[in-house]
Amino acid sequence: MESAASRLENVRANIARMSKPARREPEDVTLIAVSKTHPAQRIVPLLEAGQRVFGENRVAEAQEKWPELRARFPDTELHLIGQLQSNKAEEAAALFDVIHSLDRVSLLKSLAKAMDKSGRRVPCFVQVNIGDEPQKGGCRIADLPDFIAQVRAADIPLAGLMCLPPADTEPAPFFAFLAKLADDNGVNDLSMGMSGDYETAVQLGATHIRVGTALFGARPSQDG
Repeated sequence: MESAASRLENVRANIARMSKPARREPEDVTLIAVSKTHPAQRIVPLLEAGQRVFGENRVAEAQEKWPELRARFPDTELHLIGQLQSNKAEEAAALFDVIHSLDRVSLLKSLAKAMDKSGRRVPCFVQVNIGDEPQKGGCRIADLPDFIAQVRAADIPLAGLMCLPPADTEPAPFFAFLAKLADDNGVNDLSMGMSGDYETAVQLGATHIRVGTALFGARPSQDG
């Protein structure tokens, strides 16, 4: 069985390898270890190997696992990478350091209210429905400029744009399109790329990649 440390080293080496032809520095890519569905005992080896940025899909699951883990590893950064219900906005804003799934006005209002109440400003990525898929969350491309303006007006720190390309298709055009949308809207960071396509994402400008299987091995439920 490959160790957590060797899997982490392999992913970091791939980031460095793909950064070079893109004339990027590997340090400019934040590796988010997607720990959703994995129990604490599977997460600890990666923490011990030096990984400090993790991603969870659900507020309740993160609340169960991370208080104890963060007590042991207090410099850990926790990202919410799954869909967020508006009624969980206050809990999410208290627990997570970054949110990747801001995609609609109702959630924007709930998060702004929660941040105003707590005094804690949590950077948020605007999730874009890059493939115009009705079953997926994400802001419609046509609505993006107006939505970004509303995020900025609400004094929510705009971290960047996030996308999930359509499954079973070549992701590169969608990553390139997200980069163009970011440039058009004066946004710097790009959350894109998972275990199967993060190398392509790094080549095309990803600043945050969300990697699960390549770091943890196979998981009980489907994920990148």
